[in-house]
Amino acid sequence: MKEIKAIVQPFMVEEILHRLESLEIPGLTLSEVRGWGRSRAEGAPETVQEAGHAFARKTKLEIVVSDAQVGPIVDAIVSVARTGRPGDGKIFVSGVERALRIRTGEEDEDGL
Repeated sequence: MKEIKAIVQPFMVEEILHRLESLEIPGLTLSEVRGWGRSRAEGAPETVQEAGHAFARKTKLEIVVSDAQVGPIVDAIVSVARTGRPGDGKIFVSGVERALRIRTGEEDEDGL
């Protein structure tokens, strides 16, 4: 199992979710976040000032899936989120040792 974390422009989320629906993902978590990358939020359409620093508004998607689903999901996110301009975002893929569905006790891929 893998966890995919994608940090993207907020205005891209609706189209990304539309693409992901067709891939039958088991679920996802969506969070509003803020941060900066190499450009330190320069030129971001909306910035938030905190502790003397400018942060760009972003949206983070977190998805845990079987190894086989990673490629199509990453490809779907990139195909929508890439504008070619700074601030398009990042995708991180990491391993998941264990998953547990609290309600039923199902584990690992059955627990997704």
